[in-house]
Amino acid sequence: MIQGEKETALFMGLVLMFHSAAMQHMGKVKNPLTDKVERNLDQAQFAIDTLDVLAAKTKGNLADEEQRLITNVIRELKLNYVDELSKDQASASGASSTSTSDDKKAQA
Repeated sequence: MIQGEKETALFMGLVLMFHSAAMQHMGKVKNPLTDKVERNLDQAQFAIDTLDVLAAKTKGNLADEEQRLITNVIRELKLNYVDELSKDQASASGASSTSTSDDKKAQA
């Protein structure tokens, strides 16, 4: 393998490693070590932010294929992150509206 191909493969592997980590932290895939679905949105955000910094720092130095990969991975992760945040907000608002209606019933 020539040096350029090796660097491309390593770069793509790095991007996909952060992609996998973020998907695990969002609870989209099982953690292979525990075989459980685990959520930690702070860690997912860290992985996404790291990819954002990597994209910014390598801007203008990537091959078209590498640029497409990192751009698409970041876009996919951000959409999934927003989806997970909206699930949290929906469940939180559902819980607060339930407790409010329970409070009204108790007062009556």
